Amino acid sequence: MKHLFLILSTLVIVWSCSTDDDPQTQEEPSASFNRQAMLVNWADKIIVPAYRDFQQSTNELQRRTVEFTATPNEVNLATLRNQWITSYRAFQKVSMFEIGRAEQLRFRDRMNTYPVNVAEVENFITTGDYNFELPSTNDAQGFPAMDYLLNGLAPTDAEIANIYFGNNGLAHKAYLEAVVESIHVLATDVYNNWETSFRDDFVANNGSSASASVDKLTNDFIFYFEKSLRAGKIGIPAGVFSNEPLPQNVEGLYYGYLSKILALDALDAAEGFFRGRTNNSGNVYGESFETYLDFLNTIKNGADLSDLIIAQFEEARVAIELLNTDFTEQITTDNTAMLNAYDELQRNVILLKVDMLQALSIDVDYVDTDGD
Repeated sequence: MKHLFLILSTLVIVWSCSTDDDPQTQEEPSASFNRQAMLVNWADKIIVPAYRDFQQSTNELQRRTVEFTATPNEVNLATLRNQWITSYRAFQKVSMFEIGRAEQLRFRDRMNTYPVNVAEVENFITTGDYNFELPSTNDAQGFPAMDYLLNGLAPTDAEIANIYFGNNGLAHKAYLEAVVESIHVLATDVYNNWETSFRDDFVANNGSSASASVDKLTNDFIFYFEKSLRAGKIGIPAGVFSNEPLPQNVEGLYYGYLSKILALDALDAAEGFFRGRTNNSGNVYGESFETYLDFLNTIKNGADLSDLIIAQFEEARVAIELLNTDFTEQITTDNTAMLNAYDELQRNVILLKVDMLQALSIDVDYVDTDGD
């Protein structure tokens, strides 16, 4: 027994010495999610194609504007208005991507600050003195300004077209052309920047830090969903942040029957981005927030977080689809339905901003001022 004890003791000493002398070893880390693959899918399948479509739509918007200002009649007005709607809807697919050149240019603010400041627009038309690069002119340009210029100058198309007719209409023509030119220049600038250089920089910046592409665009996406979609399109006009409803603050105010369409377009674009859906594909998906959360096996209340978020997108869609095509009428007749749509969107704000960011280890990089 003593010999056995000595042998075992010797083996223990030898093993202990060998482990002390060898370098420390660690278990192989589990495979990490491929952030760069997600960035590639975002850039090549979603963002750049959406900007391409939007930029091309503004080419047609310019062409139709020239036709109308050259011959201001009801037919050309209707044609231009239809193209305005097409471009406005295409804009909903790129509005959330406020990163890179778009951030530098204040792209979303210059394209879609509403309600339009009618007094300022009329002053600019009269004086011809304006600079759309100034932040103070955000609410006198972009798609809301076009809404007023095409739909809000008079009750009928004949009267609107007549305002642009002859020498008396020169100032209105000039301002309309300037607004459309600004939209086109901004769209072209941002799209070209993505195509020529920013795409590669965006994809290469695949780290995990506040300045990395994933962290930045994740914050941009959630900020857009919270502030522009949930609050801007629904909450503010419904009076969530004020003492009473503000129906005059709906998107597409003067056209009337566009606010619901734009809200649904924006919601669809947001869900498509969350799921990594190829632009205009319908059902082709790539790496995304959804696959990232699934890779991390993120569970909330016994269910996959990604499934909860997707289900809540659907709940919000159902709530918005129940609304009047004109949000002004909806707010005036039954604002409770608007508030319900806001609540459904807010539920996804919590899932995205709290649960998803926590799972992805991403910090919020913007200041929250409305208590959400």
